[in-house]
Amino acid sequence: MTNTANSDSPGTASVRGIDVSYTDRGAGYPLLMIHGHPFDRTMWDPQVRALAGRGYRVIAPDLRGYGNSSVVPGTTTLETFARDLAALLNRLGLDVVGIVGLSMGAQVALELYRLFPDGVDTLTLAATTPHAETEQGRRERQRTAERLSAEGMDGYADEMIVGMMSPANVRGMPGVAAHVRAMMRATPPEGAAAALRGRARRPDHVPLLKRVSCPTLLVAGREDPFTPPEIAEAMHVLVPDSVLEIVEGAAHLPNLERPDRFNEVLRRFLEHRRARRSG
Repeated sequence: MTNTANSDSPGTASVRGIDVSYTDRGAGYPLLMIHGHPFDRTMWDPQVRALAGRGYRVIAPDLRGYGNSSVVPGTTTLETFARDLAALLNRLGLDVVGIVGLSMGAQVALELYRLFPDGVDTLTLAATTPHAETEQGRRERQRTAERLSAEGMDGYADEMIVGMMSPANVRGMPGVAAHVRAMMRATPPEGAAAALRGRARRPDHVPLLKRVSCPTLLVAGREDPFTPPEIAEAMHVLVPDSVLEIVEGAAHLPNLERPDRFNEVLRRFLEHRRARRSG
């Protein structure tokens, strides 16, 4: 596994006809962190601070259409995101990595595993579902994509903040809530719309779960209205080598709502994997 040290400055890589902005910090075990919708790589700031330079090399990119990466209107599928990230890892000289994804980012992580299983050492899947979209869900995502293209992100961000975070955390963690709102409002509408159209077509990853052979950490927020803990519990039954963590006092963003707990659980999982390999 490549673990070459790197500079701590943000970078931009041209891959597959687009520019991908990314943070690359620390040295050691390489960890790719994939953000959810409609966010950017800064959603992983608490994890970058906790892990980079402490035995981990953390790569946190902006997916196409998000943050400072290129915006490509139309439809962006999970496979497109996954192949972008595989190209980025190749550019960085990383052949095998641990992957952490949240929500849409976890769906991209599963797609990366489907396409390149030999390149995935560990999987951490947070606040997500492996199921294909329902017919009603497809219609809702298409409608939301049209709305974002027409109206922009501000109203959507104001509506989604409760749910992304629990109501208590929106009130009690104003700095975190401001960061979450800012990420949502700054997301390019056409990038968010393209991802929504792609997720309307997302494949059913449930059969894939039984074939996942790498150690897998499943995380859910106890108060998540979008992907409740029951989904993670069902995934835990299917993934052979998996552990499950339900984060109390968190909704859809446990890494931001309860960062200390999330970091503790993630670090313990990764250290256990490294100990197993060295043993």
